[in-house]
Amino acid sequence: MKLTVADLRRGQRGIIKEFSADVVPLKLLEMGCLPGNEVELVQTAPFKDPMYLNINGSHLAIRKETALEIEIELIE
Repeated sequence: MKLTVADLRRGQRGIIKEFSADVVPLKLLEMGCLPGNEVELVQTAPFKDPMYLNINGSHLAIRKETALEIEIELIE
């Protein structure tokens, strides 16, 4: 089963595995949303959109549709 950032629950962490570069905005790439980096779900708005994330120390909010495109591996 493919896990994505959208599957994270509050406080869960994962390692970004892969994503399609044409789907993820350039600004996210500049802020560290790259394969191999750690991502943690800090908080979500109602209906899980947007999602507030911590990616390698950078705090950012992304839309759920973008989060569905970023594949991760959970950190236990």
